[in-house]
Amino acid sequence: MNLIETLKELVPADIVVTDPDTMEGYRRDSADLVAAGKPIAVLRPRTTAQVSSIMTWATQTDTVVVPRGAGTGLSGGATALDNCVVVSMERMNSIREFDATNHTAVVEAGVVNADVGRAVADAGLFYPPDPGSFEVSTIGGNLATNAGGMRCVKYGVTRNSVLGLEVVLADGRVLRTGGKTVKNVAGLDLTQLFVGSEGALGIITSATLRLRPTPAATATFVASFPTLDAGGRALNSIFAAGVTPSMLEIMDNATINAVENYQRMDLDRDAALLVIGQADGADALDQVDRMVACCDEAGADLSVSTSDPAEAEMLLQARRLAGWATMEQFPTIIEDVGVPRTRLAELLSTIADISEDTGIRIATVGHAGDGNVHPMLLLPDLGVDARNRAMVTADRICAAALALDGTITGEHGVGELKREWLTRQLDDVSLGVQASIKRALDPKMLLNPGRGF
Repeated sequence: MNLIETLKELVPADIVVTDPDTMEGYRRDSADLVAAGKPIAVLRPRTTAQVSSIMTWATQTDTVVVPRGAGTGLSGGATALDNCVVVSMERMNSIREFDATNHTAVVEAGVVNADVGRAVADAGLFYPPDPGSFEVSTIGGNLATNAGGMRCVKYGVTRNSVLGLEVVLADGRVLRTGGKTVKNVAGLDLTQLFVGSEGALGIITSATLRLRPTPAATATFVASFPTLDAGGRALNSIFAAGVTPSMLEIMDNATINAVENYQRMDLDRDAALLVIGQADGADALDQVDRMVACCDEAGADLSVSTSDPAEAEMLLQARRLAGWATMEQFPTIIEDVGVPRTRLAELLSTIADISEDTGIRIATVGHAGDGNVHPMLLLPDLGVDARNRAMVTADRICAAALALDGTITGEHGVGELKREWLTRQLDDVSLGVQASIKRALDPKMLLNPGRGF
């Protein structure tokens, strides 16, 4: 009896997929530079008990397991390995509980991020984390990478909105961490250990999420600048002004033109930098007016603000389109680095110099409010020369971020793509502690080996 036949004795046969054509759609995430292996099966469990059976079987048979959400990751963390099983959480897509009074929801790993927000909207609540892929990415994937988004500047990243987890460990045991209370210091904080662990410590099957009241009002602005320096001055002035933006985003000239080529939005094709910001709460318009004043004083060519939600959505649409617009037009590698936010202007200038040196076009977009940017490498093709130049370009971008006291990844995760660079940021003590945790929870190294840390 082969491996898959023994598995079918433990779980329903219909959750086991071995058809090559079907499995093809599960081999890759969105990291084009990471080579995809060939799994022996794709498993699509419906319950935590089935995930537990899968991991018990994997431990007994020494089978490598690659957990998968929606496959929107950009670091290769969900790309299949040869002879592994891919465990897709897509069918675990129920909202198990919703407590409107305590502002919590218990959701399964396969629930799409945006669907959480839609499910709680009528109760006057929302779920803050909003990665660019929020309409398709899942809560499990968001948790595994500690995903961010445009609202991070005020509400924090995914880890700031999770109170507890249900996790299946490598040996099949089910671990429940945290709870439903905002305060909880009983024992070590195992919840935060698993958030951002990229599927290497366990498979997250459900989470207790913290919701927030929908703001009473929002206001939005857009400002364009003739130079990166002027835009940088405006951002630093905003940071020092005592305002609390709920979004503060940037798009450079290459991104502006990529979006305009993709869909006409009447953006200024000559602008060096576009700053898009938003504030929420009763004083939202006052906060935006203060941010606009900072932009005007720094030399903005144009600034526009509105408190109308429909107009605000139009202003934000260009930013939401940025990633999709570039990927539709070019083979694209979306980088992810972060620096202290007051050093953004330095980083943007350095990225422009790197682009000129390597001949790789770079369109940079990002979250100015927390210093996390996404230089998007626009390749002419996926040939060997273009790939090699792209890797050199990415290497130099990561080095530049570290030189500015930053990080090689702000929200996409290390995955497989960035493991080589991890040793440049973390010292031996840190890496050793992480390896010890991995060995303690997954002694056979079966869960997503070679990914994350």
